[in-house]
Parts: sequence; structure tokens; C-alpha cells
Amino acid sequence: MTHSNPCFPAASVAIVTGGDSGIGRACAIALAAAGVPVVFTWHSDEAASEATATAISDAGGRALAVQTDVTDEAAIEALFTAAEHAFGTVTLLVNSAGLNMSGTMLRDMPLAQFDRIVRSDLYGPFLTCRRMVRALEAADQPGRIVNISSIHERAPRAGAVDYDAAKGGLAQLTATLALELAPQRIAVNGVAPGMILTPMNQSAMDDPEERRRKEAAIPWGRAGTGADVATLVLFLLSPAADYITGSTVTIDGGLSLTVAQGA
Repeated sequence: MTHSNPCFPAASVAIVTGGDSGIGRACAIALAAAGVPVVFTWHSDEAASEATATAISDAGGRALAVQTDVTDEAAIEALFTAAEHAFGTVTLLVNSAGLNMSGTMLRDMPLAQFDRIVRSDLYGPFLTCRRMVRALEAADQPGRIVNISSIHERAPRAGAVDYDAAKGGLAQLTATLALELAPQRIAVNGVAPGMILTPMNQSAMDDPEERRRKEAAIPWGRAGTGADVATLVLFLLSPAADYITGSTVTIDGGLSLTVAQGA
């Protein structure tokens, strides 16, 4: 296969959570196209998982799909063990698996709903990062981590106390880990997308009028794509981003800059 830039060290091995759809799928395919063996997780949609694996293999890449509940400590251990057996020590990690806001106001939100989102969107990255770091330190190897957050880690929405709190926590997890792990040359960065045309925005993809209305609020004039985000993620994972750690990069076409306009 033709390896595209950015270039990765020959021993690179990646895990991408949530690789069966959306941003995770785009990242898994892009990493494989850059010559990196990829292990990606899927949760419930086996057909989507197979589609990602087929897209990678058809392009000449190497991939392994592993059904994983990212909230389960034993499942994360099994995921990394499978990756290590297949390709070697995991040096690159993209935490993309996650659940969206419920739309439930705080007064009506069951604890189980809040717990469900926080476990998926915050505990999941905690568990994968911890397992990766332990292996990298044992092998005395550097690595790079990208956590997929959201502009809503800073820009709240009513009805999203579950999602916004989880993503706010993820921003601090990213920053704190970057500080802890810099001496071991393990970089940790975040990516905060705005409106991206993935299953999380399925209604806008299905309804042209909804899409036009939402895109009208974006200064750049369009929603983003999974490929837009994957291009940024690959850069942050690559040696070209060697001096970047502890940052969260916003990719939203300027949407988050529109707060308080017209006031």
C-alpha cells in the first residue's frame, strides 16, 4: 500500500476505541492508510465493525476488531492483550468511543443515566490510558494519546449535564496525564469537535432542513466530517507533533466563537 504523510515509526501500533463508526472509524482507516496496524473496538454493531475492517483490508492495511465494553476494566485488559499478541506494544491510542447527551434535565435525570454517560465518556478513556501507560513504561517506550472530547467540554447545553460533565472531566484527565507522562515522553492531547456529520448527528444527516439550520450557525458554513477530524488526530499522533502535549485542539469551523454574538 502507499503510505501517506504523516510518517510513523515502524514499530507503531494503534488502538482506536469506537472504530465501528463516526470519528473513530475515520481515524482507524486513516491510521491504517498511513501504514500503522490498528486494533479498533466495537460495542454492538458487528456489521459496522466488519465494514471498517473491510475498508482497511481492501486498502492494504492491517486491522483487528475487538468487541469491547470500554467501561469494563477486564474488557480493556483483554483488548490490550489482544493487540499486543497481534501486533506488539500499543504506542498510539485514540479514545473515540462515547455516548451523546440524553436531553434530560437534571431534575429528571436518573442516577443510572448520569452514570452511564460518565462511565462511557470518562471512565473509558481513564481505563485505556492507564493500561497503555503501564505497558509503555514497562517497555520503556514513548507514546501518544488523543482523547476525542467536544466543544461542549466548555460550551454547556441544557439537558446535557451527563455529557458536558463527562467531557469537562475528560479535558482535565487529558491535561493532568500530559503533565504526569511528559517525563516518559508520552504525549496526551485532546480534540474538541463541533458539529461533525456522524451518527451522533444522524438527525441532521437525515433532515436537510435541520442540517441547513445548524450549519447556518457555523461561521465556516458547513458541518465537519470524520475525515476532517481524522486528519487532525493523525497529526497529533505523529512525530511532527512531538512538542505538543496537554493541548485540546478545537475543530468546529468557528462555531464556539459565536457565543454572545449580537448581545
